[in-house]
Parts: sequence; structure tokens; C-alpha cells
Amino acid sequence: MPSDHDVVLCDGCRERIRWAITVNGRRQAINADPDDTGNLGVYRDGTGTLKARALTKDRPTLEGAEWRAKPHAATCTSPRPRPRPSSRPGRRATARYGTWRWAR
Repeated sequence: MPSDHDVVLCDGCRERIRWAITVNGRRQAINADPDDTGNLGVYRDGTGTLKARALTKDRPTLEGAEWRAKPHAATCTSPRPRPRPSSRPGRRATARYGTWRWAR
């Protein structure tokens, strides 16, 4: 079981999560505790960074010091925040140029 020094609480549901870096370099929230039904292989690299990769058909088993985890988005009970609608959907705002004259 991994140590609890990097565990934080989810802002929405207040469950324990960890932040990991994916293969593509993006941050992903994962559940803090190992889960045998999870679809992620999680491990700590040499610098102490938590790394996560999806268990795929090509690499379906855990390798080295990996442990199984679930992405927190799959189990979070809080509603997802919706993006705010723009005032003019589908249209870009344009600048209005006023009429001007040369001062003489």
C-alpha cells in the first residue's frame, strides 16, 4: 500500500485522491487506495512523481512496482461543473471600429 503523504481531498465529494501524471504528461486524479477492479497501473518514478498508465490489450498486466487504481472521475459523486455558455454561441466577438476623421 502506498504511503499517505500525497493524499488530498476531492473538492467536490471530499474523498481521498492522489494526483498522477499520465503518459501524455497531463494531471489525472486517481482514488488514493488501490483497487483490484481499476484500469490504471500506477507507480512512482525515480524522482518520486506518481505516474499512471492505462492497462490496455497490449499491456494488460501490472509491471514492476505498479499497483491498480481507478480514475477518480469514474467514482466521484459530485456533479461536474458545466462550462458557462457564451453570450453569442457559435460566433466570434468582433471589434467595432468607429468612424474617425483626420484632425486638421
